[in-house]
Amino acid sequence: MASTSTTPTASGHDELQRAAREHLLLHFTKQAAAYGTEAADPAVGEPGPATAGAARDELLVLERGEGPYVFDTTGKRHVDALSSLYCAQIGYSYGEEFTAAIGQQLATLPFNTNWNTAHPASIRLAEALAQRAPGDLNHVFFTNGGSEAVESMWKIALEYFRSTGRPQRRKAIARKNAYHGVTLGALAFTGVPGYKDGFGTPPIDVTHVSNTNAFRAEDAGDEAAFCARLLDEVREAITAAGADEVAVIIAEPVQNAGGCLTPPAGYWKGLREICDEHGILLVADSVICGFGRMGNWLGIEHEDVVPDMVTTAKGITSAYVPGGAVFVGDKVAEALFDPSIVLRHGITFGGHPVMAAAALKNIEIFERDGVLENVRALEPHLRAGVESLLDLPIVGDVRGKGFFWAVELVKDAEGTRYDQAERDDLLRGFLPHALREAGIVARADDRGDSVLQIAPPLIADAALLDEIVAALRVVLTAAGEHMGLAS
Repeated sequence: MASTSTTPTASGHDELQRAAREHLLLHFTKQAAAYGTEAADPAVGEPGPATAGAARDELLVLERGEGPYVFDTTGKRHVDALSSLYCAQIGYSYGEEFTAAIGQQLATLPFNTNWNTAHPASIRLAEALAQRAPGDLNHVFFTNGGSEAVESMWKIALEYFRSTGRPQRRKAIARKNAYHGVTLGALAFTGVPGYKDGFGTPPIDVTHVSNTNAFRAEDAGDEAAFCARLLDEVREAITAAGADEVAVIIAEPVQNAGGCLTPPAGYWKGLREICDEHGILLVADSVICGFGRMGNWLGIEHEDVVPDMVTTAKGITSAYVPGGAVFVGDKVAEALFDPSIVLRHGITFGGHPVMAAAALKNIEIFERDGVLENVRALEPHLRAGVESLLDLPIVGDVRGKGFFWAVELVKDAEGTRYDQAERDDLLRGFLPHALREAGIVARADDRGDSVLQIAPPLIADAALLDEIVAALRVVLTAAGEHMGLAS
């Protein structure tokens, strides 16, 4: 895809670097590494392995987007192979359409809450979403993002159980290494210990069971046995917690943390049966998997299961403005209409008129331009491309679905894991720099095992997917050589 870039001024670039370093706190970031201020390793006089690449590079500041590409303040073009953290579903070329929709809304009604009132945009959006959701997910509660959606889901669940005479249900089941948000309630569901340490006792009693990572599992070759073992563990966790005390089971259709962990056949149907047996609510966290990432609206449809609630965010507006939502099934919503029940939860800007207008425009574009169809049509092509990387010695496993894929990085043909020092060198040192040099945005992560993830914009064609895979091959070949693996 041809593109031009503007020539930046050195003073503008340098001034942004200075202002960011002096004033901007970055999210989920080691500030000293990002800004190149970390002390050198006294043994060698160079930055330590945890920040070797990051300390040499300036902060990546992106100032413009066009189609599937983003441009930094030096004028360099990068393929956004991560859709700006799984958010920018349709890339960066629909600004004029969104501007028109947002401008019309601002000129009509710039703001109204959904607190005991409503406005046309939020009503129309709720209806449009319900019409596209599976089963009886006919009600929508709006938020500003994913963590808020998970928090809202939990409070709606507690109100449901209070209304139905089961207020003792205040426990939950989630999965190990799963990420569900960083606010303190959502953090309780999150199964990544490093995110939780030092923030006190979680406010929700959550039992974390095994995720669906089949790589290295002894019974992975027998999918039915693998699935049965995972479901038996869920049953055991419910029994240990007290079956009449568990409120929800929450899981992602494809788990992000750990590297695009797909479920075995029958897993979600098994969760549905377990929940129905014990009166537990089943929640699909589709903050990442929703709005086209899996080639459907909520990411759960291909499992042929209807959850009781679905949490969403990110792609609901394709990130043109912030937004999120909780889809609520009829059974749960009906309890909220009990005359004695007040839904004691609200978010001032949840369902903001501008967000609703943008989300409606996003839905229009998805259907007009065949976005879901594009993902479904090209998934086999992307799968084949990513799986071709298995011939590299550093790649031990490939997994994913739709436009959401990960490669697991290993030390040898036996799939040996990297230790912490090696991870720091590879994931926080070498790969960020190598990816930037290759002009591709991807995610190196070790919330679980060492992986490199991609989530291309949903408007990508076969040529762009090939470009992404080719760049990954260059980067991973160099990474293998850096880690001492023979090519």
